[in-house]
Amino acid sequence: MRPRDARLVPVAAATWLAAGVAAFLPAASPWIALGLWGTAFGAAGIGVLRARRSVVIALIVVSAALSAGAASHVALAQSSRSSVGTLAIGGGRAVSVTATVVGKAEATRAGDVSFDAQAHSILVGTRTTALDVPVLVRSAPGVRPDIGAEVRIDGTVQVADPGERAVLIVRAGRSLTVLRPPGGALAVTAELRHRLLAATRGLPEPGAGLIAGLAVGDTSAVGADLDEAMKASSLSHLTAVSGANCALVVGLAFAAAAACRARRGIRVASGLVSLAGFVALVTPEPSVVRAAAMAAIAMLGVLLGRRGAGISLLCVAICTVLVADPWLASSLGFALSVAATGALLVLARPLAEGLARWMPRAIALGLSVPLAAQLACGPLLVLINPTVSVYGVAANLLAAPAAPIATVVGLAACLAAPLPVLQSGLAAVTWLPAQWIAVTAEIARALPANAIAWPEGLSGMLLLGLVGAATTVVVAGTGQGRWPRRLRAVSGAGLAVVVGISAGTTAVESVAGLLTVPHGWSIAACDVGQGDALLVRSEGQVALIDTGPDPAPLQRCLTRLGVAHLDLLVLTHFDLDHAGGVGAVEGIVEVVLHGPTADGAQEGLVAALSRGGADARLAHAGMTGSLGAATWTVLWPPERSRAFPSGNQASVTLDVRGGGVPPAIFLGDLDATAQRALLHSGAPRPPYRVVKVAHHGSADQAPELYTALGATVAVISVGLQNDYGHPRAETIDFLERDGAVIARTDHEGLILVTATGAGVDVWRERSPPPHS
Repeated sequence: MRPRDARLVPVAAATWLAAGVAAFLPAASPWIALGLWGTAFGAAGIGVLRARRSVVIALIVVSAALSAGAASHVALAQSSRSSVGTLAIGGGRAVSVTATVVGKAEATRAGDVSFDAQAHSILVGTRTTALDVPVLVRSAPGVRPDIGAEVRIDGTVQVADPGERAVLIVRAGRSLTVLRPPGGALAVTAELRHRLLAATRGLPEPGAGLIAGLAVGDTSAVGADLDEAMKASSLSHLTAVSGANCALVVGLAFAAAAACRARRGIRVASGLVSLAGFVALVTPEPSVVRAAAMAAIAMLGVLLGRRGAGISLLCVAICTVLVADPWLASSLGFALSVAATGALLVLARPLAEGLARWMPRAIALGLSVPLAAQLACGPLLVLINPTVSVYGVAANLLAAPAAPIATVVGLAACLAAPLPVLQSGLAAVTWLPAQWIAVTAEIARALPANAIAWPEGLSGMLLLGLVGAATTVVVAGTGQGRWPRRLRAVSGAGLAVVVGISAGTTAVESVAGLLTVPHGWSIAACDVGQGDALLVRSEGQVALIDTGPDPAPLQRCLTRLGVAHLDLLVLTHFDLDHAGGVGAVEGIVEVVLHGPTADGAQEGLVAALSRGGADARLAHAGMTGSLGAATWTVLWPPERSRAFPSGNQASVTLDVRGGGVPPAIFLGDLDATAQRALLHSGAPRPPYRVVKVAHHGSADQAPELYTALGATVAVISVGLQNDYGHPRAETIDFLERDGAVIARTDHEGLILVTATGAGVDVWRERSPPPHS
């Protein structure tokens, strides 16, 4: 890349920063815009007075003007967006919102479906208020309205976080009704997507579920298990339509026009029309918007007869998109798309040349593309999942030949909807590369030590960024001077240390995990952060009580303890910190006991487990069963209770004992009121050896219950430095007064309890700090 090609990088960075600040501080956006417009005009005036060309002044003018444009967009929209502040929508009040769907419906980690919409009106009580604001809708898993449809959502709303495009989050607690289906071109594209999905039904899984995702970005047929495999193997980007897909579409249209000997203007026009149709077909996701803007600018360059540098085109696309939609500044999908594209433009070639020193050039070229993308996107991805895929580059290399075939043939199958026989044939052909990609993902996920645990948050992002920079220096560095050699030596040494620590940690948590923990444990509290995930084992059969907030830490715990099958899964209730990690166990569960469901999303989560082969049962007091030689009994909630219908107060409370399991009680997230009701019900059978303390050791406890239980060990499943101050000092105090030994996952990591002749033995992964 020539230095002049990077001139627009500071312009794009300034526009991104201004858009982000204005979006997060909307009340200040008019003043931000005024200041930036003043800067732009002032710098332009200085340039005119100096009467000579200055690249620096030109860049300042352009940066300030584009930044002002993004801030002005936020300022102009603020009047309608702030109008929701006058609505009486707090406290979970039931409302009815009428809106038009503007974004693709996709499944979330919580088990429901979310999509973007533009709200037109909201009914609160008997008063209807006109609106014109973007909203995010969360609905039941089976509800996927098409873009352009007008819908009515009956449920509750809450104000979205600052910086989000959506002003409100609408939860379809009661129902979602399609008032009018999409019309015009949107109706045509929706029908094409539906027919493609229909044409893939009957084809063997898992490849069949990937066809629509690879062709048009429709992931509705991708099951939860395959979705986890694609993410674990770093292949999920193949079902997120991006620059590669847009390039294929524009290139095919341009080539077809050229084959007909059309003039350059006609070729460009055919490319742009095809691009517009493709965006409408696949829905305007952030990556698609960015890729489409870049492709349109490239076509303009062709029309003008100028060859623009790729990085310059990317910068122009970023600025164009952010001025049109400043709220994309906080979109992780948009950032990932930009990072991947920038890495391919800047890093792929140097990496290929560096790798070619150690391997055949063809293999080096193939490896350089996924390696560049992973180096650039990894630091962003650890913000949402603190793991690094070990086999991601290799999986992408294996999937690379199949991806464009599946995209092109799958798109042809989508457009062949008017000819069902042809569409079925093309869908069958697309199945072959799709199956190849799906099997690659599943094999990569099944390999031992397939992911390296990584620090969370900003520190993890910065550390992985440094690792990526060091990797680039070691692989692509070619300078022979003293300082280049020293830089490579330092980078190599740093990489060796990081790889050694990461490999050792991963080995301990996976391959060698069984060698690092006691074998005779009967109760395990997994360290999953701020959430619950506890295992009970008797004679080889295993129960899991809750799944924690995220699949990755739960999966690491299960792997380390050698648990590959669950005879019983208990979902005490459906808060994210207790049910968010369900994706790690789908397909390996025999029986599910769950608390009362409150909405369609929770029912959908249970349905997903049932589709994976589990026998789902609604838990209530009095239910009993066996786990190996142990016996479990549900103590709470009462059957069909109106006083405790769902949520924390209706947490499934389990008594497990016998068969090598010391008498133990697991209290879920019961609050003090429900704990007292449980005590007065007479259901507990003290004395217990182990109690799982309710709600991560919150202050909302009934000390008299714990005194009556008489447990010798109190296990607290809690996240380090959590935002709630759990466990609270007063809870620790009364547990210690009762003489309980306290074991907590935040300070001590994995906790294992083993029954002994004299009572129980507690093993901790880490020694507790003083006064913990």
